[in-house]
Amino acid sequence: MFKIVHYINQFYAGIGGEEQAGIAPSMQGGAIGPGAAFNTAFADAAEITHTIVCGDSFFAENTEAATKQILEMVAEIKPDVFIAGPAFNAGRYGIACGGVAKAVTEKLEIPVLTGMFNENPGAEMYCDSLYIVATKASGAGMRDAVGKMSKLALKLARGEKIGASIEEGYLPGRARVNFFEEKRGSRRAVEMLLAKMAGKPFVTEFPMPAFDRVAPVAAISDITKAKIAMVTSGGIVPKGNPDRIESSSASKYGEYDLSGVNDLTEATYETAHGGYDPVYANKDSDRVLPLDILREFEQAGRIGGLHNKFYTTVGNGTAVKDSAEYGREIAEKLLADGVDAVVLTST
Repeated sequence: MFKIVHYINQFYAGIGGEEQAGIAPSMQGGAIGPGAAFNTAFADAAEITHTIVCGDSFFAENTEAATKQILEMVAEIKPDVFIAGPAFNAGRYGIACGGVAKAVTEKLEIPVLTGMFNENPGAEMYCDSLYIVATKASGAGMRDAVGKMSKLALKLARGEKIGASIEEGYLPGRARVNFFEEKRGSRRAVEMLLAKMAGKPFVTEFPMPAFDRVAPVAAISDITKAKIAMVTSGGIVPKGNPDRIESSSASKYGEYDLSGVNDLTEATYETAHGGYDPVYANKDSDRVLPLDILREFEQAGRIGGLHNKFYTTVGNGTAVKDSAEYGREIAEKLLADGVDAVVLTST
């Protein structure tokens, strides 16, 4: 029977949600949470003997230390395969699963496997170096994910040849695998074209990337009469980060009042962002969110006025789907408040 070590976050371990995301790595014997479903799928061929649990925030904020701890735990057990997740579309969890799995296979030379939704930022980061089984967006797809992951995990444990992504169910990105099709390319192409023309379902053999295109609006005719707002993905927040916006894969955005504020000082503001050196942003947050300059423009009459609120989140590893939703909500609020233009900054 093959020995499996399973990595999960605090939520799937049943410890708690965001309030427990800061827990450090720990290892327990046996299967926990989704591990039970894996053991059922493995039948008598393999068993999860140990489960490693780590909070998503802890890993994001202490990546190097957390990875070192987890590697020591895995090295002690010496499993045949290491499984992380599945993370579905949870951004921080996906990045953690990918980061841990990559470290395990590179440092310990143990076969690894994880599972994610294709829009998870971890999928984009690690699909070129790991087998990442394609899953649905949420935990509702757990049964399907476990079924596909368990089969591929057993293949890895046995050292069997891994087929193409379309055959095995993992996200494309690793080295291409050749296989023979029953029909030649010209026939497949014509059949796809006919299906498309008839409105029938078909699967392309060469999916193209989907780019979001936003048509630019007309320029502001008189900026001296325009109401300007500030929005940032650079993570600028009031000192202490009162809404606990995550340093990576943010699950929320913040809305903060600027009434009477003319300068973002070191004593009153900071950045929650974990994707760049925070020293200079913490010393003077105007470097990311230019309140001081816009106040000067306001007083000099170069703009009509500055909106009394700013909106902020962290772009580091945040899922595109979540970012788009934040943008829609913020835009609706700005329109309702009569804002004419936005200064949008990143890092």
